[in-house]
Order: sequence, then C-alpha cells, then structure tokens
Amino acid sequence: MGFAMNIGPRLGQFQNLSQKLVMTAMLQQAIKLLPLTRQELILKIRQEMVENPFLDDVQAEEDGYDIESEWENGNTEASSASTESDSSEPEIDLTSYFDSDLDMGYHEADRSEFPSLENRLRKETTLTDHLLWQFSLAEVPERLKPVGVQIIGNLSDDGYFRADVEDIVLGTDSTPDDVDRALEIIQTFDPPGIAARNLKECLILQVQSLGIFDPLLDEILENHIEQLEDRFLPKVARSLGVEVSEVVEVAQLIRSLNPQPGLLFNETRSEYVYPDVYVLKTGTEPGEEYQIFLNEDGMPRLRINSTYRALLRKKSAGDGRQYLEDRLRSALWLIKSIEQRRQTLIKVSRSIVRFQRDFLDHGIQSLRPLVLRDVALDIGMHESTVSRVTTGKYMHTPQGIFELKFFFHSELKSRFGESTSSVSVKDQIRRLIDDEDAQHPLTDQRIVDLLNRRNVEIARRTVTKYRKELRIPPASRRKRVAL
Repeated sequence: MGFAMNIGPRLGQFQNLSQKLVMTAMLQQAIKLLPLTRQELILKIRQEMVENPFLDDVQAEEDGYDIESEWENGNTEASSASTESDSSEPEIDLTSYFDSDLDMGYHEADRSEFPSLENRLRKETTLTDHLLWQFSLAEVPERLKPVGVQIIGNLSDDGYFRADVEDIVLGTDSTPDDVDRALEIIQTFDPPGIAARNLKECLILQVQSLGIFDPLLDEILENHIEQLEDRFLPKVARSLGVEVSEVVEVAQLIRSLNPQPGLLFNETRSEYVYPDVYVLKTGTEPGEEYQIFLNEDGMPRLRINSTYRALLRKKSAGDGRQYLEDRLRSALWLIKSIEQRRQTLIKVSRSIVRFQRDFLDHGIQSLRPLVLRDVALDIGMHESTVSRVTTGKYMHTPQGIFELKFFFHSELKSRFGESTSSVSVKDQIRRLIDDEDAQHPLTDQRIVDLLNRRNVEIARRTVTKYRKELRIPPASRRKRVAL
C-alpha cells in the first residue's frame, strides 16, 4: 500500500537575475525636450528658471567648459558659460520713468485724461465691432435696435445670417417683419454682401453696392448661379440667346466678388517661422560645401547659481539641504538634457544635408527619397529619436525654409531602377498642369503617359491622389472657354 504526500508551495526568498530597460529621470526629461519647438524650449527654460533658484542666465564666453567633467563633479555652469560680472550700470525704474512728465507735453492735472500704456495697445477690429459701430451711426427706430444687435451677434464668421428668425423674435420681443427690416438696414453696411442669407443674395448685394445695372447679369445671378463653371457657360449662352463672350464677361465679374465678406475681419494671422537650423555654403572641398549652424538667438544660456551652490556647501544635514540637493540635481539634468538635444539636432541636420546635397545645389527636382530609418542608421540612433527631433523644427537652406519633416518622403521607381522622390513627382505634375492648354487640359491618364516618357512609373490613381493633395481640380473643371 502506498501513499502520496501533497506538498504545498514553498515559501521563502529567492534571487532572480534579469535584464530590463529602465528610463532614468534625466533620460525622460531629455526625451521630453526633443520634440519641443524652439519657442517652446525657450518658454520651458524660462519656466524652469523661475521655479529653480539654481539656474542662472548668463552671457556665454567664446570658449565653453566641459559639461561632462562638470556633471561628474557636481559643479556645473551652463554650456559655454562665463563667470559672473557685476554690472555697474544703475537699474532703471521704468514705472517712475513713465509716470514722470518728462517730454510728455501735459501736466499732472491732465494725467487722468490719458489711458494707461496697457490700454493703448492696438486691438484688432472684429466683424461684430465693425457692424455695431455702423449700426450705432445709422438712423434706426428704437424698437429695431435690440433686433439689429441680435442679428449682428448671430452672424457667422463668413458674414452670413443663418440664425432662426423665430429665435430672434423671441429673444427681442419683436415680430418677423421687424427682423426683416433690421436685416435690410444691416445689409447696407460695409463690407458689401454682409448679413446675406445665401450666396445668391450675397452676390446680388455686392452688385447693387457697385451700382451696376445689367439685365444679363441679373438674369444669371437669379437663375444660373450654379452653372458658372467654364464648361457650362456655352449652355448658359444658348439658353439666354446671347454670345458666349458676353456670358464669359459676366462670369468674370461675378468671380471678382467676395462670396465670404465676413472673413475680411476674421482672417487668420500669419505665423512667422524661425529656423532652428541654418545651412550655409562655406567651402568648395568635398564634405565642406555646407555647414550647419544652430539658431541660438534668444535662447537662455544656463549655469548654476554660485550663491546657492555655496549655500549648499554650508548647509548641514536636515537644514534644507535635501531641497537644495534636489534643486541642484534638477538643474544639472536640465542643462545636460538641453545639450543632448542640441547635439542630436546637429547630427540629424548634418545627416539630412548629406542625403539631400543635390537638393541644396539644384532644387526640388533633385530631392532624394528619404525615410527616418536612413537617417537613424546614418547617425546610430533610433528612428523614434529622429522622429522626435524633426518634429516642428525648420531648416534654412539656399533653396528656402523647410520643415525637417519635408525631407522625408516615399519613393517611386523609374524604368531604369532609379528612385524618384514623391515630392519631385508632385512638382512635375504641377508644372505639367501649369503649362497645359487651357482649352484642352491634361487628364490624369495623359499625365501618366507624360510621366512615363520621363521614365517615372506611376499609376493613374496615384496621379489623382497627388493632384488632390496639390488642390488642383480635375481636367473637366480646369477647361477654359475660348472667346
């Protein structure tokens, strides 16, 4: 007879050897700094300077110090930092200066009549402000004033009145006739065509403001507004019993009008691009034709504050020393991370210049296909690192200013096995369409045939895709009618 013993799991401590990747705090901070744009990095540095007393912004000397040695010793100053120098110039009290009567042309008694400096800043005029100003100057019956204010406040960004009339009536205790009368008044305001209920009314209002009286124009606006594409103009001319040239002339006048008058006061402001990298041609020897320079204008240069560093040396344990050590460590990490970001950006930029040297010499026609993996292998980094450092960064080249992502794109094979950049193919498509006969525009299939003659193998659906990305209409909509 046998028996079995049921032995449960053994309890105890065991050692297990394994490998795993752990991201240090400094590595995490360096990764976070990589995708930041130049302006975002400046704001980040300034914010850290406010929060961390160990960080100082100083004027860099010509020769910097060794960051690695400073990092190891724990006594670091900013990259390319200089020794502190006390300024002998007295500090100017700007508040007292502007509060004085020096060269102001007025006395203390007149001071209250002038707005503060903050209130003198220029403010963009909105569409609502522009219309309300005109409405306040117009002769409007008292009962229509709240109605007009409601109408102006409910106009869309492009200047159309699409609100529900019943909502205006309920909100102002008025009648539909009052809304129509107030709307007619507002439709006489600047810009012409404002407060229209549809495109037809908007165009008619603009024609009336120009003082143009043409029966053919009125007829086309009333009944043929949807047929103003060039391919429909002969049909419109036949239906009206007039020459095509007359219809073309009217169509050109209508196209000169503004279908979205409200956008004149809601235009998006232009955003200026500040290059992160400058590529300059400085030599003629191989490998020296182009040099890389980082744009460090306005970038704070950091170093460790000597006063707090000395204070840390004097502090004993438990007397705020832990806080100072944490702040010093954070400052050192930031300086190190900024330098790593700087070196990574330089490496990636140099690699892009090596791959795209023909583009720098000859333009977009010589742009080479390039992917993130190519640059990553070239500089010995991971693709994700290259992707982060090229995000939101711009390069100033002899061919213009381009985002770093611009240099990465797919390729198309030629008949002889050579690769062609998709950006270059798009440029060829655009040039072919620019040079086409307006009366016989190129179809997508015809563009395929022309590109094949240039040894570019491409499918028709790819041409259609690229044409749409270039925002070019199809051939049927590009056709022009001969006069």
